[in-house]
Amino acid sequence: MSTPLQVYEPFRAGLPKLGRYWKSLWSRRTFIKEYSKSELREQHFDSVFGQLWLVLNPLLLSAVYFILIVIIGGATDSARYAHLTASLFLFYLVANSLTGGVKSITAGQRLILNTAFPRIMLPISAVVIAVFKFFPTLIVFFIIKAVIGTPFTWQMLWAIPVLLIAIFLSLAVAITISCVNVYFRDIASFLPYLTRTLLYLSPILYEATALKPNLRALEIFNPLFPILDSWSRAMVHGEAPHMSSLLQGLAWATGIFFLGTYFFLSREREFAVRL
Repeated sequence: MSTPLQVYEPFRAGLPKLGRYWKSLWSRRTFIKEYSKSELREQHFDSVFGQLWLVLNPLLLSAVYFILIVIIGGATDSARYAHLTASLFLFYLVANSLTGGVKSITAGQRLILNTAFPRIMLPISAVVIAVFKFFPTLIVFFIIKAVIGTPFTWQMLWAIPVLLIAIFLSLAVAITISCVNVYFRDIASFLPYLTRTLLYLSPILYEATALKPNLRALEIFNPLFPILDSWSRAMVHGEAPHMSSLLQGLAWATGIFFLGTYFFLSREREFAVRL
């Protein structure tokens, strides 16, 4: 039986046949799961100390920020710490997706050069890894919430659609930045400053209701703002989030996803040459 030949044609920007592409992607869902698990094992996620550090890192960071808030702003309450912790945990879901996604294509150079598969699997795997890292922090937050005595209500179920929107946004930014990094490698060095800026411009160290009127533009131009505000309202205060915030967050995630995915799929066949 003859060996199948892989034919490489001159690259021209354009979308592949989407039906065949998504079918090929779906058939490799097991590979995405196993690839994500292997990356997690490499990061010692399967060990007790590996999972403990995933929780301790944002937890200690939230404690440091809380101390600074108390020193600078004076008196505060336990709900403020619950807001800080819950928001920071969700923020790390998006930040870890960005960090993992930015090098997902360049780090998979050997795999890309030697195997034919939908390249979008790599940033998807980065988001799967970020989600696996996020779930242990939920347990820690519920413990914190019980200890400080903030209410558990049925309105907290609104956190489920908020989380789905956050994961959708994480996928969108991971796909986009993974493609951008193929053409502009310096974006990986700039990423820590971007995530730090997003942290300060998002309602994490402060609540959205405390934002001054002259800074309301942050709500419009920051994709994370409505998502984190809705998350805090549901998880910390046990309130239903504003529907406008949910729709705004979904609009941001949808827009970035379609633009990023179009850019990714139309340039995917050029990645082997660029790497």
